Order: sequence, then C-alpha cells, then structure tokens
Amino acid sequence: MKLVVVGGGSTYTPELVDGFARLRDTLPLGELVLVDPAADRLELVGGLARRIFARQGHPGTVTTTGDLVAAVEGADAVLLQLRVGGQAARRQDETWPLECGCVGQETTGAGGLAKALRTVPVVLDIADRVRRTNPDAWIIDFTNPVGIVTRALLQAGHKAVGLCNVAIGLQRKFAALLDVAPGDVHLEHAGLNHLTWELGVRLGGPDGADLLPKLLAEHGDAVADDLRLPRGLLDRLGVVPSYYLRYFYAHDEVVDELRRKPSRAAEVAAMERRLLELYGDPALDEKPALLAERGGAFYSEAAVDLAASLLGDRGGAVQVVNTRNDGTLPFLPDDAVVEVQAQVDRTGARPLPVRELDPLYAGLVAQVTAYEELALEAALRGGRDRVFRALLAHPLIGQYAYADTLTDRLLAHNREHLAWA
Repeated sequence: MKLVVVGGGSTYTPELVDGFARLRDTLPLGELVLVDPAADRLELVGGLARRIFARQGHPGTVTTTGDLVAAVEGADAVLLQLRVGGQAARRQDETWPLECGCVGQETTGAGGLAKALRTVPVVLDIADRVRRTNPDAWIIDFTNPVGIVTRALLQAGHKAVGLCNVAIGLQRKFAALLDVAPGDVHLEHAGLNHLTWELGVRLGGPDGADLLPKLLAEHGDAVADDLRLPRGLLDRLGVVPSYYLRYFYAHDEVVDELRRKPSRAAEVAAMERRLLELYGDPALDEKPALLAERGGAFYSEAAVDLAASLLGDRGGAVQVVNTRNDGTLPFLPDDAVVEVQAQVDRTGARPLPVRELDPLYAGLVAQVTAYEELALEAALRGGRDRVFRALLAHPLIGQYAYADTLTDRLLAHNREHLAWA
C-alpha cells in the first residue's frame, strides 16, 4: 500500500509517521511519500520519519519529493495537510479581526474565511493533478477549514473524505473518564466541522446504553474545564459541545482573552523552530515530547483508521468524518458537508442516522452552513462583494459595518495569495 502526504514537511508529520509505525497491522503501508515544496524542512522531517520506521521495525520505505505528479503515481490515498501562507498568514488571521472586536481564529470567523480563500484554490489544483495522474486514489483532507475544503473537493467530483481530530480526542477523553476502552465509546456526534455536539455517548455501538448522563453527573467539572465553559452550561444543555463552540457561547470573553496574550500562531512558530532543530538531530528516532504541545492529538490514529477503512476490507467500519449531508440533517442541502458518524469502506463514507437536532443547535448549524456556501463561492469566484456577503452571514460577525471593515482588512492582508485581488 502506498500513501502520499502533501504538506509532508509539516512539523505534524512525525505524529502521523509514528501512528503508521505503531499501527502497521491496521494499515500495512509499503511506501510513504512526503511531498512539500520546502526542501529544507522536508529533508529534516523525512530523515526523522525514516528513523522512526527503523526504530519500530516498520518494513516500509519513506521517500521525499517536491514533485506531486511523480509522488501520486500508484498511490492508494493522498492525505492533504496544507497551510497556505504558513504561520505568518495564520498570525494575521488571528490578529486583524480582533481590531474590529471579533474573534481572531484560523478556522472560524473572519480569519477562517481568509484561510478558506487562500486554501481552496490550492487544494483544488492539487486534487486536479492527482485525478489526472491517478484517478483511483482517495483524497483524505485534514486541511482547515475542513468542512469548506471538503465541500469544494466533493463539488468538483473528487473522491474525498474530510477528517478532524476533535471527535477522536473526545472519544479518548470520555473513555478515560468512564474507565472503558476507547473502541467501546460510540459518540452521537452531530453538526459541522468545528461546530459539533455530542448528543450521546453510547457503550459498545449506536444501540448501546447512553452514558452521557453519567458522564455529566460524575465528571461534568472535568469536561467543563477542558472545554473552558461553565459546568452549569453543560448541565443546562445536557450535551457536550465541541471546544470550538466557546467562540460562539463566550465570544466577548474570548475576544478579551485573545487581545491580552500572544497569538497562538506566534507560540506555534516558536515551537516549530525548536521542533525542526530536534528533527535535525540524527540520534532522534522517535517523536519528541514537545510535539504533543503542537496540537493534533490522536491525528495519526484517526488518519490510520480512515485510510484502512477506505483502502481495506473492514466491513464498513464506523468513524466520524466530514462528508456529504445527503439528507442526514434534513434541514440542510444535500451537498452540504456534515461531520457525523459514518460507515466507511472502499466505496466511501455513508452517514449513520442522526437524531433530530434541537432548534438551539439546528439554527446555528443552518446559519454556518449558509456562511460556508457563501465562503466557497467567494473562494471559487473571488470578488469583494462575495467576501462581504460571507462575512455578513457569519454569526460571529453579522453586522454590515464590521463586515465592510473586515472585508477591507482581509483583502489587504491576503492580496499575495488571492489572484483575483
């Protein structure tokens, strides 16, 4: 089996490689190809990847290249983990929205739109080249904003599934709190990427006993602390929201916090410099502890499970993915991309039924879906008015004066990445 990682020079990659090495029985990988235009970073990461494979006795080969077309020939799947503009662009995404009193974050709000505008055209160009070279290869998208990027890929007819590590992180956390095996925890996970709620936490499968009331009663403080939301709010909701819902449920509080501390991009940039120094040490043959602070917990396990299901014969394994709605949430268009439990096999992902969403959640999901549709239109067709419409539609913005100002600042900070601007 051959797998290609586009953006293979990312400091995330050793986490992924470690998962491939540890879980080789799940995903029997013969060749791993890391693709990245940044040759200096790529060689540092590739060298460590080879040493990780060697230390753990993995028989597969690791190669590096800047040539995408050569890399994807004969590949079974292509995993996308891109950051167009790097941490410098991310720092801008996290900064200029705050000047208008809005959340500065790389996957939601105005910063998330900026990232989508930079990213969608690049991802579609990569996917087109993959399809021309190897039309049978699956595309696994881990590139944010995952929902918008996956919708762009699916609307263009690509064989694609989107992946996020939020659900697997919650699954592992809940399993530890409940003292059960992670594989026995089935989440009733519903919503959009970075806008989800756990409606139930079932033991053993979708028909198992719902342990969510027990989880909230016995461990509500711990869950609330992780989400940085009040315990009382969780008790009133009776569900567990994604930690990204804090941007919506505590918007002004978050803005105040973000204004008083360094950007996450600045922290990550410093961490990446240190990680790359560590990766260059020829004696290092395992992922360093510092990598855990970089983010992406359980990313490798989720990626291995998804690739194994798409490429193997696992009888329709169940996993949380981003895929076409197709009636799963009946109040959304069929071509919207939802993040839900799905059966995954060689033919793709088929969402499992989702219980009717409370209007409290359904209303927000519908509004953000409308924003994502407008954001994708702006990414594909360009134009100031389309950017303005997307910002006006976003529930974290929603006022014309803010949307006008944010449009100007978004364009000013991203002209080098937007051909139409």
